[in-house]
Amino acid sequence: MATAAAATRPAHVPEDLVVTLPLYARKRVDECPQETMIPQLQATLPPISYVTNIFPGDQPGWLLTSYEDTMTMLRDPDNFTKNGMGKWAQNIGEDWLVIPTEADPPIHTAYRAALNPKFAPQNMAAMRDQVRERAKVLIARFKDRGHCDFVDEFSEKYPINIVLDLLDLPQDRMAEFLTWEKEMLHTNDWEVRGNAVRKVKAYLMGVIEERQKNPGDDYISKIFDNEVDGRKWNVTEVFGHCFNLYIGGLDTVTSLLGNIFCYLGRYPERQRELREKPGLIVTAVEEFLRAYAPVTAFRIAAKEIEIRGQKIMPGEYVSVATPVTGYDPNYYDAPEQVRFDRKAPHISLGGGIHKCLGMHLARMELQIAMEEFLGTLPEFRIKDGFKVQYFVGNIMHVPALELQW
Repeated sequence: MATAAAATRPAHVPEDLVVTLPLYARKRVDECPQETMIPQLQATLPPISYVTNIFPGDQPGWLLTSYEDTMTMLRDPDNFTKNGMGKWAQNIGEDWLVIPTEADPPIHTAYRAALNPKFAPQNMAAMRDQVRERAKVLIARFKDRGHCDFVDEFSEKYPINIVLDLLDLPQDRMAEFLTWEKEMLHTNDWEVRGNAVRKVKAYLMGVIEERQKNPGDDYISKIFDNEVDGRKWNVTEVFGHCFNLYIGGLDTVTSLLGNIFCYLGRYPERQRELREKPGLIVTAVEEFLRAYAPVTAFRIAAKEIEIRGQKIMPGEYVSVATPVTGYDPNYYDAPEQVRFDRKAPHISLGGGIHKCLGMHLARMELQIAMEEFLGTLPEFRIKDGFKVQYFVGNIMHVPALELQW
């Protein structure tokens, strides 16, 4: 942990609350952050601190380490806005919103009323066979080889296959889509991020305009039937929602899968528990969501407020640091232990009105991936001679993972 110089410290921020954290360095490290950095952070930081590098581009914001404090914020959309939270549009000089992620009430309520039924559990369950087949096909390509590059051969392709199926986008452009996604989400360079946003926008707008002219039975064509405030969604709103599915569907599950299978590869004895009791996989997924949550997101203070007696000024960013809150020792018993039968709530899929739209699909993808790997392959481990590295930042993941069996 590093303490930052206070040269640019706002007047209302006490000097002793200003830190620069290695957890948000946005680089590869050799240590597992869930086993070292995060427990240390929980042990040494106060419940609220001003982190100089918490937002991409080494921009500052407030870090909350408490589960309860974070949930209180998530339940308070009046004081904490999401409008423009990711700075996607602002970075390229525009003002569209990522829908519903960046929308606030009351229009957020109308957006969710239109979208929630489409992502309801029964609709996601109807995709189960399709999702399982995607997993089976990918695993079949390497199961007899005795080893695989898990990220390249499975975790990047599997959730993206499913999102591309949903949106009826071409599978043969996956490599290009992945490049854009990484340039948007895994870099600290705002120029690189902005260029990638422009490419994604140009591509999606082309698809949207074509579907508007020639509608089909696909998800994008049907978005135009959604209503908000007594009218149909416009093209900008349709794009904002497609952009949300793009950034959410192409990265979060991939990052979680890498974290989960890295853990299972490092600790084969934990695999044996799940192989012997496959009924534990459902609760194990929830525990992995807590223990290996990848995303630090944000809310923006809508007015001057206080958290734990500390003044927060309008426009300042406050973290929803799911990797950190999952290790709150005041909320979780022995949070450093991964317990497959733990049944404690978590905020890894959000909370309050902004709970993840695709949470049922994400859970199903994770469960099926574990079922198919453990049911198809013998006990696997980290490949001999391969050194795992971890990417620390706003989306924590393992960039590469070689497994063998």
